[in-house]
Amino acid sequence: MKTDDLIAALSARVEPVDRRSVGRTVGLALAAATVLTLGGILVGLGTRSDLTTGHAVVSVLLKIVFAVGIVVLASAYLMRLARPGGERRSSSRWAVLPFAGILLLAAISLGLAPSTHWAKMVMGDEWLECIISIPIIAIVPFTVVIAAVRTAAPTNLVRTGAFAGLVSGGISATGYALHCSDDSLPFVAIWYGGTIVLCTLAGAMLGPRLLRW
Repeated sequence: MKTDDLIAALSARVEPVDRRSVGRTVGLALAAATVLTLGGILVGLGTRSDLTTGHAVVSVLLKIVFAVGIVVLASAYLMRLARPGGERRSSSRWAVLPFAGILLLAAISLGLAPSTHWAKMVMGDEWLECIISIPIIAIVPFTVVIAAVRTAAPTNLVRTGAFAGLVSGGISATGYALHCSDDSLPFVAIWYGGTIVLCTLAGAMLGPRLLRW
């Protein structure tokens, strides 16, 4: 067979590429990861006992807004990074907005409080549980998200893995907020934000191994 004939045969039944398939796959994975994570936390850890009070509801909502903001922004970048060459069309600068916002609020909160309260506001009562629980819980959404991204063809595996870790950390923190009773903004900024960053770093290290194709 001549080269021209081979090319003609290969191109005879070319079907159009569905540009939305990657977005749908990753989107469904994020939804499934969120449901699994929230279900696991509700069954395994349970919710805090004071969720019927106004203060608890406001505090939990604030933590959830912080974590969900991370998930939403990071997911948008992750869907781009899952495509070949997507890193060239993606700037990750907006992903830091939730972190910057919570740090600003934490600084204002400390500034308005007596210095004798700062240690308690930063450390809380559950800092150790927080830094252990959020990364461990994040394993579930990370596994689901990585499996979905592997069906695409990312070319920057470190960056894609990092955003998969960032999304997973945010999903984990969203669920953990329903259980955690430490509500001070400095606590949330340092321990929630710090553990989500750890999840991001772990994703960056694991990405090249798990996403290689």
